[in-house]
Amino acid sequence: MTPGNNGASTPEDDDPFGYLYADGQANGAQPPSGGYGYPNSVNRVRPVGSRQYGQAGPAPQAPQQQGVYGQPSAHYAAPETLPGGATTVQSHQPGHSGGRGGGRGRGPNTKGLLIGAIAVVAAVVIGISVAMIGGDDEDNGDNQAGPTPTQSQDTSEPSSSASDGEGEEVKLPTIDAKALRLDGGAVTASDIKGAKADGGVYVAGFNKVGAKVTWTVNGVKEGTYRLYVGYGTPGEDANATVVVNGKAETRPLNMQNFGGTPKGDWEKGWKTTWANVNLTDGTNTIELACNEGNQCNAVLDRFWLEAETGA
Repeated sequence: MTPGNNGASTPEDDDPFGYLYADGQANGAQPPSGGYGYPNSVNRVRPVGSRQYGQAGPAPQAPQQQGVYGQPSAHYAAPETLPGGATTVQSHQPGHSGGRGGGRGRGPNTKGLLIGAIAVVAAVVIGISVAMIGGDDEDNGDNQAGPTPTQSQDTSEPSSSASDGEGEEVKLPTIDAKALRLDGGAVTASDIKGAKADGGVYVAGFNKVGAKVTWTVNGVKEGTYRLYVGYGTPGEDANATVVVNGKAETRPLNMQNFGGTPKGDWEKGWKTTWANVNLTDGTNTIELACNEGNQCNAVLDRFWLEAETGA
């Protein structure tokens, strides 16, 4: 083998496409016989650059895959080298529409999402409404308002009952002036208006030493009570001695001119006062006496007992 003559076997002979190039043709490269590896293909070989576009010709058929995957076929021919050329077709990926002229793609189902969101909101609203209705029912059942509390008792009026310490109500006694036992010049009268005793009767003549009224009390239990006395004065202070079961109390019953009634006005001078007394089971006697040192210019209309607070 000499320079310039490489023998019969040259690289162009090994290159299946050598016939497409000028140097390959000059070295005698020939197109392969039997087509380009495609069944029923037509062997129409042109040098590179000699193809004429736009020429009519039969449409090329799709080649069948030959050989091992990933390796080029020895008889492969580019589609654009075939008569008429290969028509490039732009494929449209489904689901990606560029507009009305593109493929029929489907975007997100916004209508379905909207319906689902509305359903969730409706369920939440219904749940809250049911909870509120249930809460109102429980409140109506468990928080019923109790009875209106009774007002404080006016101490100017006698109470009708008191507790005996065991939850039972015991009626405490009261007495009017005409039922009292009168001694020492005390008498009943009804000339002065405003007395609250039955018939407007009151005890007069109490304004001299030795006058007294006696109340015999039955049906009370041993304990401390408040002895309430209704009285009237002519716009001046007065007092008297309390005697319980024959024993005089050291502190006199105060019958002051509370409120400042004008002097001499008997009708506007009716008041109420009280003193603690200790009573025993059974019968007790309570006396109100005008003794030495007392100021007794007063009239008396009612006596009653109430349980001492905290007793």
